[in-house]
Amino acid sequence: MLAGGTDFYPALGARPVGDNVLDISRLFGLRGLSETADHIVIGARTTWTDIIGATLPPAFDALRQAARDVGSIQIQNRATVAGNLCNASPAADGVPALMVLDAEVELRSRSGTRWLALDAFLLGNRVTALRTNELLTSVRVPKRSATGTSSFYKLGARRYLVISIAMVAARLVIDDAGNIADAAVCVGACSAVARRLGALEAALRGGRADGSLPGLVRPEHLAPLAPIDDVRGSAAYRRDAALEIVRRAIAAALDDSADGSGIAA
Repeated sequence: MLAGGTDFYPALGARPVGDNVLDISRLFGLRGLSETADHIVIGARTTWTDIIGATLPPAFDALRQAARDVGSIQIQNRATVAGNLCNASPAADGVPALMVLDAEVELRSRSGTRWLALDAFLLGNRVTALRTNELLTSVRVPKRSATGTSSFYKLGARRYLVISIAMVAARLVIDDAGNIADAAVCVGACSAVARRLGALEAALRGGRADGSLPGLVRPEHLAPLAPIDDVRGSAAYRRDAALEIVRRAIAAALDDSADGSGIAA
């Protein structure tokens, strides 16, 4: 099945399409954002331009910033949130920002509907838990996770139109006493799938929401990562870079909480 096609067609190169392709780009019911009592729901065909222009809580600022970094404006106008997930690239820009929101995917077939957490849906490089008879129809974020402020930081060889060397999304919730009540940090492009840093999140909780917070980040907190050597950077460089941009993402999330606005202001 095909929606935006911004990954599918470039991957073909000069080869003709070898299989049947079902174009679902005119299934308008799969596009847009909505709310239920417990979730914020993103339709599968929602584009990155839709995300940029949507009215969303500051917790979604990381996702909005990631949307601005997905290719060119032309790509953002066409590429879909579900396509970014189903393509399952280790460097998919939207994944870390959705992971820090505890996002789940809705998978529908004639036999029923199931929900999977994003880290259970993404199984490896270009591998997902999507069955051959299923369609990813939406992504939902629990409202309990749509709190706090967030930031996204992407490292590439240039500012725009580049595949990530490393990227980080961070979400912080600050209590009335000025302490970190909750934290979520996810690193992409440094493993076969993006990884939440659970030990770091635990270390941040209870910390003071001030300039000392990024200093809590230690190299051992990046243990879940498994970076590789490729044309964009070595594994050692990726690990060192990830350590620095995790600190920067945390600092940026703190800045957003201080001014009460976030990236989308």
